[in-house]
Amino acid sequence: MSTTDESGAATGTLTGGPRRRRFRPAVPLPLLLPGAVALAFLLLPLVALLVRAPWRSLPSLLTGAQVWQALQLSLVCATAATGVSLVLGVPLAWLLARTKFPGRGFVRALVTLPLVLPPVVGGVALLLALGRNGVAGQWLDAWFGITLPFTTAGVVVAESFVAMPFLVISVEGTLRAADPRYEEAATTLGASRFTAFRRVTLPLIAPGIAAGAVLAWARALGEFGATITFAGNFPGRTQTMPLAVYLALQNDPDAAIALSLVLLTVSIAVLAALRDRWMTAS
Repeated sequence: MSTTDESGAATGTLTGGPRRRRFRPAVPLPLLLPGAVALAFLLLPLVALLVRAPWRSLPSLLTGAQVWQALQLSLVCATAATGVSLVLGVPLAWLLARTKFPGRGFVRALVTLPLVLPPVVGGVALLLALGRNGVAGQWLDAWFGITLPFTTAGVVVAESFVAMPFLVISVEGTLRAADPRYEEAATTLGASRFTAFRRVTLPLIAPGIAAGAVLAWARALGEFGATITFAGNFPGRTQTMPLAVYLALQNDPDAAIALSLVLLTVSIAVLAALRDRWMTAS
C-alpha cells in the first residue's frame, strides 16, 4: 500500500518499497565547460591573493602606523557614510515606494545612476557641485566657511554618494513587499503618517534596512575612484584602505597584499551576513 503526500505524489510504500529518486538533469557539455572556465576566472585571482600573501609578516604589516591610519580612517568614514545613507536614504526609499508623483520613474533612475556611473566621473561631478568654486560649494564656503574637497568630510561625502543607492534600492524593495494596510490601519486609529512609519513600518522593514546598511557600508569601505578625485590621497586625513593599497603596490607590495586581505575578509563577512537574502538552499 503506497502513501501519498498532500499534493498526491507517491512517496513510497508501507512495506518499505523503493522511493522515487529526485530527477537530476544531465549538464550539457557546451554549458559545463564555459561555466567551469567562468568559475576558475572568478576564483583564480582570489586564490592567488591567498597563496602569495606574506602570512608570517602579516601581523607586523597590519600594525604599521600608516596601515593602521588607513584602516582606522576607512572604518570611521565608511560608518559615517552609512549613517548619512540611513538618515537620508530611508526617507527617500519610502517616498519612492509609498507615494506617487510625476516623474517618479525618472527620479528612481537618477537615484540608481551612481551604481553604473564610473566612480571617477562621480568624483568630478562632486567637485563641480561641492568644490570651492562649485555650484553649491561656493555658497557653503562663502556663507559657512565649509570646504569639503580634500578633507575627511569629503571622504564621507564621496562614499555616501556611491553607497546610498545600495541602501535605497534595498529598502524600497522591502517597502514594496510589505503590506501597506498596516500603515493604513494605524492612521485610521489616529496615528499620524510619521508615527505609523516609525511604530509600524520601520519594525516591518528592519531586515531590509539592515541588509541595505551592510551593503552600503561595504561599498563605502571599498570606494576608490570618487574618493581620490574629490578628497585626494593624504595619509591620515583622506587616505583610506583602497587608496593605501594603490600607493603601497608601487612601493611595498607585501603591505598592499596585507591590506587587500583585510578588504577581502570584510567582503566575505558581508556575504556571510547577507547569505539568507542573496542565497537559497539547494
